[in-house]
Amino acid sequence: MASEPATAVELEQEQRLVEEAQSGNLDAMRPLLERYAQPLYGTVILPRLGDTASAEDVLRDTLATAVEKIGRFSWQGKSIYPWLRQIAINKVYDVHRQSKRSKKLADAMVHEVPAETDPASHADAQLIADQERRAHRERIEQTMAQLAERYRTAIELRLVQELSREECAQQLGITIGTFDVLLFRAVRAFRKHFGGDTHGDPNE
Repeated sequence: MASEPATAVELEQEQRLVEEAQSGNLDAMRPLLERYAQPLYGTVILPRLGDTASAEDVLRDTLATAVEKIGRFSWQGKSIYPWLRQIAINKVYDVHRQSKRSKKLADAMVHEVPAETDPASHADAQLIADQERRAHRERIEQTMAQLAERYRTAIELRLVQELSREECAQQLGITIGTFDVLLFRAVRAFRKHFGGDTHGDPNE
């Protein structure tokens, strides 16, 4: 059920609590968050995610952000709920974008492994995609964080932003041939870290 319209008395109370919070008493936010947490969860977040664990994470993040950003809220004689709702929607979109980005990266790994690599290497790349489809979306991000910056950049430009090889090389200030080598090494490093391989180039 959506949040019921606030009465005049409730609006007056909300305004007082908001002003207290903006004056530094963040505990004043508690009654507002307790009132709107369930409407945010049940009508805004969960229907857009369909997963209770993710929805609960987003709700917590939404409430924490509301407390952190309350100084930016401008009281205009209306309930704070629409402001909270927009924060929640933005958080939901972030989850969807992150999930889409991770799946896209995992799938792209399969197609970007050069044809001249041995069958075992291709099998490793396929395993990346298969594992990511079953794993939590953070798995890709954790793996990317382990890579050298130049490798992360090459993967981001080519596989996430989908720039052409020429555009990637131009942005990095290198030749296309050098970029091809860089991307190959980046993909190889990604496979190694994703699969937990402890061998290979320590710089990867």
